[in-house]
Amino acid sequence: MSFAKWIGGALGWSFGGPIGAIIGLAIGSLIDGSTKGGGFLLGDGDTQQQRRSRQNTSQSRTHTRTRTQTRSGDFEVSLLILASVVIKADGKQDQSELDFVRQQFVSMYGKDRANHAFKLFKNVSKQQIPVRKVCLQIREMMDHSSRLQLLHFLFGIAKADGMVTDDEVSQIYMISGYLGISSRDYASIKAMFYNSSDNAYKILEITKEATDDDVKKAYRKMAKKYHPDKVIHLGEEHQKGAEEKFKQVQMAYEQLQKERGF
Repeated sequence: MSFAKWIGGALGWSFGGPIGAIIGLAIGSLIDGSTKGGGFLLGDGDTQQQRRSRQNTSQSRTHTRTRTQTRSGDFEVSLLILASVVIKADGKQDQSELDFVRQQFVSMYGKDRANHAFKLFKNVSKQQIPVRKVCLQIREMMDHSSRLQLLHFLFGIAKADGMVTDDEVSQIYMISGYLGISSRDYASIKAMFYNSSDNAYKILEITKEATDDDVKKAYRKMAKKYHPDKVIHLGEEHQKGAEEKFKQVQMAYEQLQKERGF
């Protein structure tokens, strides 16, 4: 099975626009050398006609600014591209960050699919990415919960070497803005990767002046926002990451319960 067939099955709106161009260029140098293999990268089983039909539909929806449901493959290639941007933010590609990306791919997709995805990732990393254009395509076509999941993964990459540099924070903050993620949501996810006295409040998107009732209301709101079922359409592999955010919300609430004694 060719590399092109591996990547073709589960892509929807990301077939078109700047993301489609980046992925197309990345697989170009892999297709000729990919004469062996089995398994898949982003799913398989669709006919060429089905893929063409989906691409045409995606391009039409992009033109009319109508959001469609994000497929697992759309999320995956968006993640690949933005991960390559964050890793290069400090001017180098740290091996621990690359290892983290590979580890996450293995955890989400299994070893075979992860190996194919990492090959694609390395080719994407060689390109100059038009970050704003990519993010605007994601913002237009991807639901809010999935975009939050992307942001969570990007902070995980930045923290993989034990610290998040200022350059990485600036890059992720810029990406967050382009993705249409509010400053409160950005601060909430960022706080999940830092240790400070007010992290629990930041995760729940409240201040230390909040009353006990405010804390309870904030917990219910954030638990709903970060519930794994919000990204159920991305597949079981991506719900694992959502569960991590959900656990952080629970831990923040339990910490404040203990501190405040309610």
